[in-house]
Amino acid sequence: MSGPALLEVDGLSVAFGGRPVVDDVSFSVSTGECVAIVGESGSGKSVTARSLLGLSGGRVSARGLRLGDTDLTALGERGWRAVRGPRIGLVLQDALVSLDPLRPIGREIDDALRLHTPLGPRGRRERALEALVEVGMPEPEARLGQRSGELSGGLRQRALIAAALVLRPELVVADEPTTALDAEVQRLVVDRLAALRDGGTAVLAISHDLGVVRRLADRVVVMRAGVVVETGPTEQVLGDPRHEYTRLLLAALPRGVARGARLSPAPSAPDRSAPPAPAATAENRVPNDEPRSSAVHGSERGSSRVGAGPAPEVVLAASGLRRAFAVRGSAPRVAVDDVSFELRAGETLGLVGASGSGKTTTARLLLGLDDPDDGAVTLLGEPWAPLRERERRARRALLGAVYQDPSSSFDPRWTVGQLLADAVTSGRVTRPGRVSTEVEGLLDRVGLAVDVAERRPGTLSGGQRQRVAVARALAPRPRVVVCDEPVSALDVSVQAQVLDLLDELQREEGLAYLFISHDLDVVAHMSDHVAVMQHGRVVEHGPAAPLFAAPQHPYTRALLAARP
Repeated sequence: MSGPALLEVDGLSVAFGGRPVVDDVSFSVSTGECVAIVGESGSGKSVTARSLLGLSGGRVSARGLRLGDTDLTALGERGWRAVRGPRIGLVLQDALVSLDPLRPIGREIDDALRLHTPLGPRGRRERALEALVEVGMPEPEARLGQRSGELSGGLRQRALIAAALVLRPELVVADEPTTALDAEVQRLVVDRLAALRDGGTAVLAISHDLGVVRRLADRVVVMRAGVVVETGPTEQVLGDPRHEYTRLLLAALPRGVARGARLSPAPSAPDRSAPPAPAATAENRVPNDEPRSSAVHGSERGSSRVGAGPAPEVVLAASGLRRAFAVRGSAPRVAVDDVSFELRAGETLGLVGASGSGKTTTARLLLGLDDPDDGAVTLLGEPWAPLRERERRARRALLGAVYQDPSSSFDPRWTVGQLLADAVTSGRVTRPGRVSTEVEGLLDRVGLAVDVAERRPGTLSGGQRQRVAVARALAPRPRVVVCDEPVSALDVSVQAQVLDLLDELQREEGLAYLFISHDLDVVAHMSDHVAVMQHGRVVEHGPAAPLFAAPQHPYTRALLAARP
């Protein structure tokens, strides 16, 4: 039950270089209440949250900005240091970046206690252990001595939450705290934040995951282009939205949308020769727990349904893959154990499982970035792995990849045109005119303007960067594309656009996708078949519709039950 207002924001505006990015935003958060701010990338959510800690980096003005009896607009740097940590805790999205990779987790938590409490070393250690236990960290004493790189994504996020909560702040600001976490770990993080709320802590959650918002928040603030367009109780805003923008956000969610139906509005002036897939509507959405068709496109996808003709060609096959990694002082850790499956032209195989289940290692084996200890991979019926790189180099263009964070794989000094030209030519020098024509064609293919070729990746939005990543993967004309968490860091509206793009390209080019994601709703919408991994093994594998409608393995049922 929420108490009196702890945080009061009245008329908050933030500008960078004279350009307003947050304009006259007002809301409040009470003790024992969670308020969520939602909206697409660039809407001002994170800038608003960081302004509450004096970290926006812009010019901040407000009619009122109070935390309890403290006027935050009057604070200098010394005053902010007394607020950050002891009174407002901050949980960020990317724990791997937020935690110092050179220091143990225990040191990270100890710093806050050493700076803000009179506790001695023993007392600080006891409080740090207590904080790790509170966030559900397994083997907390052992974790104190481990560095962030030695932990899985879920464990890192729990360590980051422990560091933010160790001083028991009055308000916790959680900025995308569950992005890229599997459903089980996501549920644990959300449950921990809900427990804080129920214990009297005020929580301000920034999230593009509307399922998490529905589970956690008491009230919702919807932002667009720096302005609040709708606010109210969660059930009212997400159940019966009044603003068109809120309705568009909800329509972009993939759950219940038939295979092949559009999630985003069709382009106003389409320049594709193939007809667009139907947009998601009440007619082609299906109830959450009923089977959805995985053969909407029938012959275009080469679906193996009855009457669809001969099964399409197997373009990629894995047989008995095994990969283990040496661990100092203990037995090798088996990351992939006896994994086998086939991927056919024009179809999508979804690969799901918890963090550490072996999904990304499997993808690396399929891409030929690592060789299996046992088993084999074939590409278009010919050996692919294990194989010497010089023996497969001529066929490497047949495999493409789209990753979660394209920025980390782009050279920030290169323009988009240079990045795509390099992909088109595989690094070979060729005639500029031909390359320019192909680059323009690729940009058009993924729905980007030609002038994007002159820009650097850092100047693009998240959705634009991901479109460039798709264009780069398509440049050498692959037959198979491995998509490893390609939309997990995107808001729902941009996610919908990228998923629609991938679906359209698959129909027109006959591409085969291996689609790895923690988001089970995205996998259900995109996949013809699904493989579920646990502890390096495939525990369930089959057509997407029956697998999601009636999972047979207990682990699959647990994953589905953990969905927000």
